Amino acid sequence: MVRALAQGTFDLLHPGHVHYLEEAARMGEELYVIIARSSNVTHKDPPILDGRQRRDLVGALDVVDRALLGHESDIFVPIEEIDPDVIVLGHDQHHDDRAIERALDERGVDCSVRRASPREPAYDEELLSTGRIIDRVCEERC
Repeated sequence: MVRALAQGTFDLLHPGHVHYLEEAARMGEELYVIIARSSNVTHKDPPILDGRQRRDLVGALDVVDRALLGHESDIFVPIEEIDPDVIVLGHDQHHDDRAIERALDERGVDCSVRRASPREPAYDEELLSTGRIIDRVCEERC
């Protein structure tokens, strides 16, 4: 059975996230999703929702077989436990594909690393990023 793995923050779940996870699911027969712990999100503003809420929302999607919180200090621990055949990165995630491949090789994890495609907005006002959703809420409600 081909096991795919996706990962991310998934704060304020939106259609871009769903597109990413649907595409990741098509790359395997099982889809595992690692949800970043809030304390590990250092490359952007901290998540609005706590990790358990984000995990539960992602886990409720039909395409996801299992959603789990990431490790507190070593992002590769759950990857080693899951032992995926393919890791699918979001099209705009900040990760360096080659650096991940090297780290996986060093740890003896035999899997490929692929990028999901971007999802184009279906209409002009469709919001496909958490930051844009927050901006819209602030514009209209603050």
